[in-house]
Amino acid sequence: MRKRISLLQMAVFFFTAQVAWAGNIKTEKVTLVGNGIVEFIPVGYDVSRTPSLILSHEPEKKGEVPENWKLVPQFTMTDGKANASLDVPAGTSLYGGGEVTGPLLRNGQKIKMWNTDNGMYRVDGGSRLYQTHPWVLGVRPDGTAFGVLFDSFWKAELITNSDKIEFNTEGAPFRTYIIDRESPQAVLKGLAELTGTISMPPRWAIGYHQSRFSYVPEARVKEVANTFREKKIPCDVIWFDINYMDEFRVFTINNRDFPDPKRMNKYLHDNGFHSVYMIDPGVKVDDNYFVYKTGKEQNAFVCDIYRNEFHGKVWPGACAFPDFTRPETRTWWSGLYKDFMANGIDGIWNDMNEPSVFDGPGGTMPKNNIHLGGGNLPIGSHLMYHNAYGRLMVEASYNGMMAANPSKRPFLLSRSNIIGGQRYAAMWTGDNEATYEHMKLSIPMSITLGLSGQPFNGPDIGGFAGNTTPDLWGNWLGFGAFFPFSRGHASCDTNNKEPWAFTKDIEKESRMALERRYRLLPYLYTAFHVAHKDGQPVMAPVFFADPKDESLRAEEQAFMLGTDLLIIPAFAKNPSLPKGIWENLSLVKGDTKGKYQAKLKVRGGSIIPVGKIIQNVNENSFDPLTLVVCPDEDSKAEGSLYWDKGDGWGFQKGDYKQLTFKAELVDGHHLIVKVTDDKGEDQIDFGMIKVEVLHAGHTYKSSGDIAKGITVKL
Repeated sequence: MRKRISLLQMAVFFFTAQVAWAGNIKTEKVTLVGNGIVEFIPVGYDVSRTPSLILSHEPEKKGEVPENWKLVPQFTMTDGKANASLDVPAGTSLYGGGEVTGPLLRNGQKIKMWNTDNGMYRVDGGSRLYQTHPWVLGVRPDGTAFGVLFDSFWKAELITNSDKIEFNTEGAPFRTYIIDRESPQAVLKGLAELTGTISMPPRWAIGYHQSRFSYVPEARVKEVANTFREKKIPCDVIWFDINYMDEFRVFTINNRDFPDPKRMNKYLHDNGFHSVYMIDPGVKVDDNYFVYKTGKEQNAFVCDIYRNEFHGKVWPGACAFPDFTRPETRTWWSGLYKDFMANGIDGIWNDMNEPSVFDGPGGTMPKNNIHLGGGNLPIGSHLMYHNAYGRLMVEASYNGMMAANPSKRPFLLSRSNIIGGQRYAAMWTGDNEATYEHMKLSIPMSITLGLSGQPFNGPDIGGFAGNTTPDLWGNWLGFGAFFPFSRGHASCDTNNKEPWAFTKDIEKESRMALERRYRLLPYLYTAFHVAHKDGQPVMAPVFFADPKDESLRAEEQAFMLGTDLLIIPAFAKNPSLPKGIWENLSLVKGDTKGKYQAKLKVRGGSIIPVGKIIQNVNENSFDPLTLVVCPDEDSKAEGSLYWDKGDGWGFQKGDYKQLTFKAELVDGHHLIVKVTDDKGEDQIDFGMIKVEVLHAGHTYKSSGDIAKGITVKL
């Protein structure tokens, strides 16, 4: 027998209902909140009804809006639902929208923003996936750029036509932010000023990751780890999918396959590996299960419209789902990590957190389920909070990891999130398929995420679903070694997808690809520091090398790694490449002739720090450090290196080293490389430093003491 609807349910409807009318809405307030950043607030906006989970802080007035400001959104209501639109200047190239399939250039595209468990991207043709990023970057023909951020996590549709950007929601009026600056890079810095940046990751998270659904039992985990070391294939992380759990109960470890998890994780640590374990939101309904029991005692779970605890089917069977809108629930969930991570666990993987509900409508909760809210979050329906569910979960998980290991930097990966959630979690592009189509698609997907405020991302290399051929694996890892997040992953019903699982030739190519990644570790770590400080993508579109060159705007085969390295996958055919000086870079013997190895090109005017080949980040990269110098037309070059302990928070107090290198020609034949800026209190013993100058297709080498300057004869 159903219960009567209570006053609480009536309140839900009051908070979520909109006046059923249509028409334009006036803008109530226009405020300059940063350099080239303007906040637009429509009449009817109420922060208590539409709180922000996107912004990192409430913006403050920074001055007066320039009189010549031209980018002004139009607010409307349609059937009581709030919308916003922006007229686009002629000739503008549009990007962004976050996690989505399709082309890099987003002119003429439509995205449904309703986070969905979308295996193989088959739902709606991939026009909606696991995350929501209501953000568009526009690049004008002259290379100047603007961005528009719609501060709403309601179910919505984002339309990016060449003449107009539209954001149509099913919710209440919301704020809109427009950034107008001199370059796309500067616009992304503005986005970071609003939404925050990634936390500086531990260095091991930038290594290569190996995963499978699932590696069990303990002997198999050790076999995989040992094979990496025996075959001298670099790797830093082994992942544990749901089969490590006791009957899929989160925060448990089955003692059949893993009788002593502390011992096993110590074994991994002793061999230079870190471990990442999956935690889903679905909590098995079982009164004898401590997570469910304590959650039920605290009224921690989402309820249906009749105030009954909602149950939906996921891996363990009937599950309850934490109501992360409640501060008390987030505190409870955070507290569960202390004992769990005490097993020697290093990182956490939040999966299924759209949330995915196998027997629910559209694969999730009913839209009229109730989230009780608390703090600055109002009571609301699941229609309101669905897209924010993963975002609130990762915040609770991140805080739990911090409390469990306060001296360590958390590494957290999430399938579901919203823009702004990059502050808490990295992401991967979900359950892709072992096809050449998905291999090629992984590049514009990852670039787009970087252009949408999430630089720490990557796909399942090799494809999650379906069997992977040797040729597909070789091609994919050949450039996948240069994704910001580089992980091989596979479903349980597919062939083995470790680097040695195919042929001897593929094993050799895999080793070479990963050796190249690890040699670039100093450069990569520096790029991540830039992402942490300024919100710049680690993996960027080719047009970032020259935003004024419109011929580069649609290029989605090649990509930039950092600001100075161009990556051209082996499969790429006639990619559009930036003009100017770009010298070929070899990092490992034979890599320029490898069938599957991406071509690497260094930008003229840059200096790239390169380490030695190592098997994991615990080894010393700087024995020796090599500075790869590519002079520009004036025979000058500049670059930097950022380094710290690789974990912990000492870098926030000055315990780091940041060096700026410059090179210039002194007499027509001698190039001198020296340090021009030295920041931070950390001391790094570089020993001997090598210099390799790439010039006109030739390589010139020298070595010496960088403090005194190193001279290279050309």
